[in-house]
Amino acid sequence: MKLLVTGGAGFMGSYFVKYVLHERTDWEIFTYDKLTYAGDTSKLADIMESDRHTFIEGDIVDGPHVEEVIAYYSVDAIVNFAAETHVDNSIEKADPFIRTNITGTHTLLEVARKYGIRMLQISTDEVYGSIEEGRAAETHCFEPNSPYSASKASADLLCRAYYQTYGVDVVGTHACNVIGPYQYSEKFLPTIVTNLLQDKQVPLYGDGMNAREWMYVEDHARAILLLLEQAASGERYNIGSGAEISNREMITKVLEIMGKDTSYITYVEDRKGHDRRYALDTRNIRALGWEPQYSLEETLRYVVRWYTENQSWWQETKSTQTNDNA
Repeated sequence: MKLLVTGGAGFMGSYFVKYVLHERTDWEIFTYDKLTYAGDTSKLADIMESDRHTFIEGDIVDGPHVEEVIAYYSVDAIVNFAAETHVDNSIEKADPFIRTNITGTHTLLEVARKYGIRMLQISTDEVYGSIEEGRAAETHCFEPNSPYSASKASADLLCRAYYQTYGVDVVGTHACNVIGPYQYSEKFLPTIVTNLLQDKQVPLYGDGMNAREWMYVEDHARAILLLLEQAASGERYNIGSGAEISNREMITKVLEIMGKDTSYITYVEDRKGHDRRYALDTRNIRALGWEPQYSLEETLRYVVRWYTENQSWWQETKSTQTNDNA
């Protein structure tokens, strides 16, 4: 297998690249990334010299370049992690989200169509909107409430259309919140940990009772590899851990791990269009044999330890970030 991983220098993409190289020793991976503020090759440092890995700098909106890469390396499949993902940034300025998340996905679909190759679209549970009761199955309607989630829902619908209209071999995924090492410090859990390491307050939107599921990045990588190899063409699959807690509970757990008290929490004005709850029905992917292997407790302890031991990695960008309060 020759695999193109777009957005492969980001948090989830880089972990997936390294995971696949370890698990599939006869595969070759081509990492394609624009290297925006949230992407950097330091996450790939230990594989940059591998003879089974090639890094290519590029923008998924650049159709001719993507096609050149596909043709030159005889790529067999695309996994699209490339996306603008920070909700607060999308509220301030939606243009980059429309460009990358919608136009970029369309570009990849056109290339997949031309070369007859499989494409996996990595998306989010946020496309379903706020799930007040029960769990959202893959058939649940899309009700996005932020420019970010609307851009991802639009891309997901393009994938459906390209399967229905042209027969493109495309598979969609909707994952819960993913956490782990090398996640950019603007995100919810890294914000908590890095603020506390600097003895700063931790901001919490609204009453803090917005509920989310959390999953370790390796569990997500395993799911994507499984779907790449086994998923039915044209289908969508939810990837969730079932580890659902409120944002306030999440911060409290981290405070306990780091030996801090709740006086470090600062309540701030709620985010516009802030979804109250996400929850996924994951029966379809579990039927293929996948289930999460890491508990939330052990994941949090590992992430806290990683950010504590790798402060030089995140300190440079910390001062200019906009925090993501999930």
